[in-house]
Parts: sequence; structure tokens; C-alpha cells
Amino acid sequence: MRRKLLLLLEAGLILAGLALGFSAWKVYSALEQPLKVSQEQLLDVPTGTNPNRMFYSMQAQGLVDDAFWLRLYWRFNMAGVPLHTGEYRLQPGMNVRELFETWRRGDVVQYNLTLVEGWNFRQVRAALAKHEKIEHTIDGLSDSEVMDKLGHRGVFPEGRFFPDTYRFVRGMSDVEFLQQAYTRLEDVLAKEWSARPAELPYRDPYQALIMASLVEKETGVPQERAQIAGVFVRRMQIGMLLQTDPTVIYGMGERYNGKITRADLREATPYNTYVISGLPPTPIAMVGREAIHAALNPQPGSSLYFVARGDGSHVFSDDLDGHNSAVREYQLKRRTDYRSSPAPAPAPDAAPVESAAPEQPTEAAPAEPTPDDSTAQ
Repeated sequence: MRRKLLLLLEAGLILAGLALGFSAWKVYSALEQPLKVSQEQLLDVPTGTNPNRMFYSMQAQGLVDDAFWLRLYWRFNMAGVPLHTGEYRLQPGMNVRELFETWRRGDVVQYNLTLVEGWNFRQVRAALAKHEKIEHTIDGLSDSEVMDKLGHRGVFPEGRFFPDTYRFVRGMSDVEFLQQAYTRLEDVLAKEWSARPAELPYRDPYQALIMASLVEKETGVPQERAQIAGVFVRRMQIGMLLQTDPTVIYGMGERYNGKITRADLREATPYNTYVISGLPPTPIAMVGREAIHAALNPQPGSSLYFVARGDGSHVFSDDLDGHNSAVREYQLKRRTDYRSSPAPAPAPDAAPVESAAPEQPTEAAPAEPTPDDSTAQ
């Protein structure tokens, strides 16, 4: 009887050893098997997917065999490794072990979307809606409803997002993207505000942001931003109207067709700085760090006027006589390739090809010379 028990025990150990060896061989073979791809393709790991589900999904797609053994390996060797949501690049010749390593690193495919200085919120929403890798959750919502979803109820969206190139993985929602850009703008503005000099005519950082948007829309020439800000700040300090055309255009909204008339300059919109005193109520565009810095560090001087040369740069004048002389030279004898601002950079592939129209001459002159007569002669 004892001999029989020993024989059974030996047989059991042998069988267990064989089973263990077989299992090890199956796991090894499953890990070393090449992925069944003939060309590069992307493997999508949706939000909430666990490894077990991915193994069986890949087997159903014909990418791998032996999903059971892969599941067994992951359970005992990689149980604490998170499976990051996103897309993973599969290459011909890649095996399952290499795929597991990309999962361990979270090496997901990333995409870019650039928000451009000077864009308005409508253009931002269009860029988000066009990008196919972003989860769209705000389509059909009003701007105020979008801000509610961001957790900023009652905040006007214009100018509240920082222009930059953002990287993200497939599955990021448009709300998450906007929240990132919103937080970035707040951080940049707070840092610049904390380092501002004294005696600026702004009650709070928001007014500085409004001024920065005027600077952003008036010039794309980096070295001129502080000069433009200086003109506007001096005008505010002595009680002169700002009289900047981009505010008129913004106040016109979708009615703007590339031309400003005398009637447009006199129209009493909340944004028309030919009519209202001081700053408009909100920013009129997104602004970069340079425009914010210029608004908070205006260049000292005495100039109160500027006029576009036609190459994107401006001539600055201290008095009306000097300004009128510059208008005669650069406005009344316009070159054929005249531009009041630098040519806009082409929008990225994922963004709408849309930018502010170049300023055009008005049909009639305003009653008072403007700081920039590039559109008012």
C-alpha cells in the first residue's frame, strides 16, 4: 500500500512537472510570437479597458494567438502595471513581449494641436471640432455652456486660453483640452502680474489681459509690442480714446467683411474704442506671453500715434503733425503688397485655416486721427 502511494506521488510530481513545463513553454511561445501585422498600424486601448479584455480583443482581430496564456502571464508578472488609455504603434516584426514593454512604459501615440496667438474663441472651437483624435463633447453647446462644463460659470471665454502647441493622446476630451489651456493662461498671467511695475492703469490682471489682446491684434512684430502698449497706456493716462480698429472689428462680429466704414467707427458697440472710453469690456483674442509682458511693461516714451508702414511694422509719432505726415507717406501712397500687419502663419493641419483678415482702408476718415491710421484715412 505504501509502495502504491509513493508511485502515485511520483507520478503526480512528474505530471505536475510536465504541466508546469508545458505551461512555461506555452507562456514563452505566446510572449515570443510576432504580432500578425504586415504594416504599421495603431492599437487603440479605450478608457476603462483592462488587459484581459485587450488580449481577447486582439485575438478576435487576428493580431495574436493564445490569449489565455497571455492573460496568465500578465496576472502573475505584471498585475500592478496600469494599462494606459491611448493608441500604441504596432510594427511588423514586433512580438508580444515588446508590446508588453510599450504598455509598461505607457508609450502611447501623441498628437499635436496648436492654438494660435490672435485667434478668437470661435476659431479655437473650430480647431477642436476638426481634430478627429479628440473626443467631442461640446458640439452644439453655447459658449456659456462650454464654460459651465469647464467649471467656470459666468466667465466670458474670449482670451481665457493660452495659445501654444499642446500634446495629447487619443481619447482626451475637448473639455480636458480647454481646461489645460485655461489653467496655463491663468498661470502665465499671474506670474507676469506679480512682476509688474507700479503706476499701471489696470485695476486687476483681467484688465491687463484685455490690453494684451489689443497689443496682440495690432502687431505681430515682437519688438513693437511694448511700443504699442506704451501708446495705449499713455492714451489711457491722459484720457484719450484708444481708437484701435481691432476693437471695432470684434464689435461688428460676423458682420465684418474686411472693410470698416465711417458708420462702423461711430457705431456704439461695447467694444468700439472710437466711442467708449478706456478698455473694452473683455479681451478680443487669445494672447501669448509676449503680449501679456508688453501690456504689463509698456515702453516709456512720448508717442501717442502709430501708423502702419505696409510691411507689418509701424511708424510712431509724438504729435498730430508727425502722425499726419506719416499717414501721407505710408497710407496715401500704398504699395501694392501693403499689409498693416505681418502675414499670418499658416494654421496647423489640425486647425482651421482661418485668421483675421488684413486691415482694409475705410470708406471715409474718422473725425479724429487714430493711433493707427492703417484702416482710417
